[in-house]
Amino acid sequence: MGAKAKKSLKKKMSKISSSSSTKLVNGKQAAADFLPLEGGPARKLPELKELKNKSGVLYIGRIPHGFYEEEMKAYFSQFGTIKRLRIARNKKTGKSKHFGFMEFEDSEVAEVVAECMHNYLLFEHLLQVYVIPQEHVHPKLWKGFNYRYNPVDRLQTERKRQNKERTLDEHRRLVGRIMKRDQKRRKKIEAAGLDYECPEFMETPLPVLSSIVPMLVMSSVCQRRLSSAKIRILWNSLRITVVVFLSTRKGSKGGL
Repeated sequence: MGAKAKKSLKKKMSKISSSSSTKLVNGKQAAADFLPLEGGPARKLPELKELKNKSGVLYIGRIPHGFYEEEMKAYFSQFGTIKRLRIARNKKTGKSKHFGFMEFEDSEVAEVVAECMHNYLLFEHLLQVYVIPQEHVHPKLWKGFNYRYNPVDRLQTERKRQNKERTLDEHRRLVGRIMKRDQKRRKKIEAAGLDYECPEFMETPLPVLSSIVPMLVMSSVCQRRLSSAKIRILWNSLRITVVVFLSTRKGSKGGL
């Protein structure tokens, strides 16, 4: 390739590059923030139109018991499409606080619902329905509106606490508290001047440790909780008490 051919190729390449740059500037493919290097006219930034929120938010108060999310959706859907629904609930128990919020797709529908359902008698409750302006809607109002509460079964926890396996010390403390309450009750009855004999909770006192040790050692609960060293000590103390009891019994028979 000669020198003339090289010069002609350079001219063609420069023409192609200049034509492509002008096309990008004048065409739709140019960037919004494009600024030409030679001081030519730049492309104007497109004007962004603010999207107007046409949805309407309602406050619903004095919600009766049993009229919850599913029932409210089924009832209020006759007015229009519901976007979001939230009933205020207790975080610990999951029970309703008897007020909530509802969002419709159209604000006009929300106004119609407020006019029709305000002071509406439902299950002996007068519903309080108000339209909340968009500027007063809190940004965190719909946070976790789809969360399903799983309340704690307190009956089950109380049942486990009452039916748990207790040690000897725990059992004695339990009986001691019962006896204290019984004594207070007896004093109140006597102070009232009533002649009433309360039945005894326990006809016999608590058994001695030496007599209850064999039952504890033979039970599976004690085998799980007590170590082998403690079991040996208890058995040795039991043997000593048995030997002393037998020796005293023999001595009394010999004396007779």
